[in-house]
Amino acid sequence: MMIKICGITNQSDADMCVKAGASALGFNFYLKSPRYIRPADAARISAGVVRVGVFVNEPVEAVERIAREAHLDVAQVYGGAAPKSVRVWRACRIDEFSDELLEWAEAVLVDTPSAELTGGTGQTFDWTLARGLAPQVIVAGGLDGGNVRAAIEASRPWGVDACSRLESSPGRKDPDKVRKFIKAAFNA
Repeated sequence: MMIKICGITNQSDADMCVKAGASALGFNFYLKSPRYIRPADAARISAGVVRVGVFVNEPVEAVERIAREAHLDVAQVYGGAAPKSVRVWRACRIDEFSDELLEWAEAVLVDTPSAELTGGTGQTFDWTLARGLAPQVIVAGGLDGGNVRAAIEASRPWGVDACSRLESSPGRKDPDKVRKFIKAAFNA
């Protein structure tokens, strides 16, 4: 099970998530996000796991430049074209999934529909809708230690991704919530 903790903004949270067993850390490069991190700051955070950059409607050139600057392994792309110079996880709201997203994508992340936010809503969706969408599906949206096992059982994903429900405040992870989430995901 690939377990990604998104919205990393500092080294202490990164260290804690890796120690708890996260397989990937997400860095948000969307300016409107309360979890936004500058590429240079993300580059200074060492991880030892897969480093994923989150992009929303960014031009390919910007994604490629930031991926190099921030030392990313994967670009998680909402909207826009997928770059070819870095591994790509396409991201969408579950109601916007289409087979076109699989082009140039190693994985597809599906999240909760929202009129206001692209992700990080803290809200769940019907996880059975994600089952079998793609060879490597990542389920996101409102996951925490109390519901991740149910999400995994319902969707049978390649991975899970959590952010806002694991925080004490936007961009600050709660160690107890992170540990409970990772333990529950591994025990699903």
